[in-house]
Amino acid sequence: MFVGRSGELTALREGLTRARRGEPQAYVVGGEAGVGKSRLLEEFTAHARAAGVTTAVGGCVELGADGLPFAPVAAVLRSLHRQLGPALPQAAAGQEDELARLLPELGEAGHAPPGEVDRALLFEFTTRLLERLAADRPLLVAVEDLHWSDRSTRELLGYLFRSVHRSRLLVVVTYRTDDIHRRHPLRPFLAELDRLRSVQRIELARLSRSEVSAQMAGIQGAPPEPAQLRSVFSRSEGNPFFVEELTAGGSSGDISDSLRDLLLVRMEALPEDTQEILRIVAEGGSSVEHALLAEVARCPEGELLTALRTAVGGNLLVPTDDGDGYRFRHALMREAVIDDLLPGERARLNRRYAEALEESGHVVPVHQLAARKASYWHLAGEPTRALPAVLDAAVQARRRYAFAEQLRLLERALELWDGVPKEIRRELRPVDHIENFPVTDTEQPLRFRDLLAEAMHAAVQSGQPDRGWAISKQALRLLDEQEDPLRAAWFWVNRSRTREQLGRGDGLEELERARSLIAGLPPSIGHAHVLASVASWQNVNRPGPESFGHAERAVEMARVTGAVAIELHARFTLASLKADSGDVDGGLADMRAVRDQMLRRELPPSISGIGRAMVNFAGALFRFGWLTEACTAAEEGLELCDRFGLSETKPWLQSVRAGVLDLLGDWDAAEEAIQYCWQAVSEPRARAAARARIGLMWLRRGDADAAERALEETRVLLDVPAVPAQQFRLPEIWLAIELAAARGRITEVREHFVRATSEEFPPFMAAQLWQILPVVAGIEADARGVPEAAEGRAEALRRIREVAGRMPTVVEPWAAGELHWRAEQLRAEGRDSPEAWQRAIDALVALRDTPVPALAWARRRYAEAVVASGGSRRSAEEALRLARATAVRLRAKPLVEEIDQLAKRARLDLGAGGSGRNGRDAESGLAVSMGLTARERDVLALVAAGRSNRQIAEALYIAPKTASVHVSNILAKLEVSSRGEAAALAHRLRLVPVATD
Repeated sequence: MFVGRSGELTALREGLTRARRGEPQAYVVGGEAGVGKSRLLEEFTAHARAAGVTTAVGGCVELGADGLPFAPVAAVLRSLHRQLGPALPQAAAGQEDELARLLPELGEAGHAPPGEVDRALLFEFTTRLLERLAADRPLLVAVEDLHWSDRSTRELLGYLFRSVHRSRLLVVVTYRTDDIHRRHPLRPFLAELDRLRSVQRIELARLSRSEVSAQMAGIQGAPPEPAQLRSVFSRSEGNPFFVEELTAGGSSGDISDSLRDLLLVRMEALPEDTQEILRIVAEGGSSVEHALLAEVARCPEGELLTALRTAVGGNLLVPTDDGDGYRFRHALMREAVIDDLLPGERARLNRRYAEALEESGHVVPVHQLAARKASYWHLAGEPTRALPAVLDAAVQARRRYAFAEQLRLLERALELWDGVPKEIRRELRPVDHIENFPVTDTEQPLRFRDLLAEAMHAAVQSGQPDRGWAISKQALRLLDEQEDPLRAAWFWVNRSRTREQLGRGDGLEELERARSLIAGLPPSIGHAHVLASVASWQNVNRPGPESFGHAERAVEMARVTGAVAIELHARFTLASLKADSGDVDGGLADMRAVRDQMLRRELPPSISGIGRAMVNFAGALFRFGWLTEACTAAEEGLELCDRFGLSETKPWLQSVRAGVLDLLGDWDAAEEAIQYCWQAVSEPRARAAARARIGLMWLRRGDADAAERALEETRVLLDVPAVPAQQFRLPEIWLAIELAAARGRITEVREHFVRATSEEFPPFMAAQLWQILPVVAGIEADARGVPEAAEGRAEALRRIREVAGRMPTVVEPWAAGELHWRAEQLRAEGRDSPEAWQRAIDALVALRDTPVPALAWARRRYAEAVVASGGSRRSAEEALRLARATAVRLRAKPLVEEIDQLAKRARLDLGAGGSGRNGRDAESGLAVSMGLTARERDVLALVAAGRSNRQIAEALYIAPKTASVHVSNILAKLEVSSRGEAAALAHRLRLVPVATD
């Protein structure tokens, strides 16, 4: 009896109805083990089939720690091939070579040259195939147990969810929520899916007491007794699988509370022959083909079928969806059976599986053969047989662009190496097992250092710097640098890169070591690689003439040696240097050309090089003010990441996108993008930057406490021996500056600004600094006249001027930033000027893409300057109206409050067409318009000078009590809570005469 899921089943059926109309649908169904995900999917697929829908189900395979690349996708395609016959090859016409990697029945899979990125085509062709199949028929594709999925499968699914826009396709995936720990690789994938409006999440909760009662009645054929219901509901806690097991087992107190024991009770009630078959099936993997099971069981066919029929009848095994084999009805049962096996028993069963595949490999899909043999031989404790199998599986993973899976297999090969006799290892050849990278003599036997290099390459390609760091450490400890300087230099370069990514330093020491090793050597690919890496590092950390020289020499040497990927990498660095040195248009054009060349299929670039190009090109467009183009480039890059499997590149592209959206005034979307960066990235520098930017957004929306917590978290992430490059600390400093200002701690503001500008910074930081300089100058202006801020004020203003004086203004956004800063600086120096603010506003409005929040702040300051100078009230009101509309849309609470306070104090009408509530002329003076009497203005001038009530009384020849009453009236009329705030406001609005600094 199917109970408790009517809402979820209705949602899926409604999705199917929309899919029939040509609106592709995607659902992610989550829930703890045993909660009924598979049962819900079975009910829904049965409904869909009854309605004439073509359905195909694939399951992710748990196979040791290695996974099985694309296993569920391959299973889906095989199922569709059986159901649709010639229709599938027709839909795949012209793409058979690539799709044969997943469905060998389509033909011979093409062998890609080393490093060539055919992964993009594999994703694209698979998506287009499903789209074509669903063009004129509704198609339901389901993938179960995503918590066991390999990374390549997740990336293909991500591409599928984003790329299908018009078809009758419905995709449903399931996963176990209780298996998803904090570091589980599925977490960032799920976070990414949450951002897609096209993907809907369904979370299955445990059953209620009434639903458990209904389930038990369905199992027993009669309602349960109250005591039995209480016992089962209490012990199962509403988990349908536990309910079923407890009910079927009698639900008496004799059953062990241990789930493993509970599950095994069912199995132990079966004949011994059936139990043995269950043990064999459990050790075979998530599912086992019948032909393979027959080979391993080594019993007459009749006995095997009898045992299987008993196991299926006892609801312990079920046939697989393709009808070729068997799987446990629930994975928990399989886990319990495996846990009950003795170590020697497990090794024996795995040896029998491996031997069966050695003799009859055709009994399993060809694309699974290498990985399964590797797993079986390893678990059998046979390193001599396991090592070649593991290496073959690594080759297959590499050809499928499943670099994360390749790395795991190579690490297993490294573990097995010493346990394999030398004569066996000498039979292995590099050309068969690695990409010949970086330098390999293919005539010599495969060596341990060759495997380390290939593993390092896989770690780089899969974005796992922690693993790359460990591998490089091991390799450099074993290598003789004098004997093999090029290989050693290659490892030092990659170690530099992983050090930066892990936030353990700037990587310069490693690069210098690599450069010293290649000094004096003849031209080579390794030489070009080192030079290109040095130029790239200098471009980020210390750009200058030397950087150009290294990049140019790297390009020349790469061309001489035919290293196309290195040449493109160096050319991109050269283009970036060109843009930063002042030739912005030429540099951006060159960056775009190199990026596009990298993406063309006929070239074999490094996948990590493509990620760098996409991020840096979008970032360059952003900092030079091409905001719309930058956002487009970032979004295009996000789509390409799915095609190329660049999961680690996505947070960096989202970071660029967030910066653009922030400036364009779409703060909600910007915060969503920053939150994605925070959740998906593991690198400390990137996490710190994301947290600081989130904190800054919270602060500008009025939540200073949340911003304070974000600053603390940011500092913890940056509390490492050496966080390289000032640009990675700048977001934290920026947040600290604005938070200190919000708390009224002007001394801290100055200290943080000194910290931000105490080191030389590369040209590309100019964009950020031209945003920070007006902020810092504005904080000094707001603190003008506050006694606590007087000490050190002159030096602070001098430093701000000095920093601004050495900042470039080669592009219009930076020039606009300079005008914005100048207006704030004049205000800080007591020379506030409506004309200066008008110039800043005009420059911001004239930009290709106007920074909306900055424009709102400038208009608010302009209105204040106009009112204080006795200018046109109508102009001030219009500027404030525009500024307030923006602030309300941004939900910038502090800015809204400042605007409202200014309007109230100056009696400005922010309603449509208003010209002033009390009808007074601006010439009557701001102080008068704020309701201050002549005596109160005299008192305020003395308050602004820092005088006490007694000193005010003595100066004005009044009683101290009278002075106190005047001060209280002034605070009420100005709507401030302290004398310091009154003094600051008086100076800022020129309510009292102020001497210039």
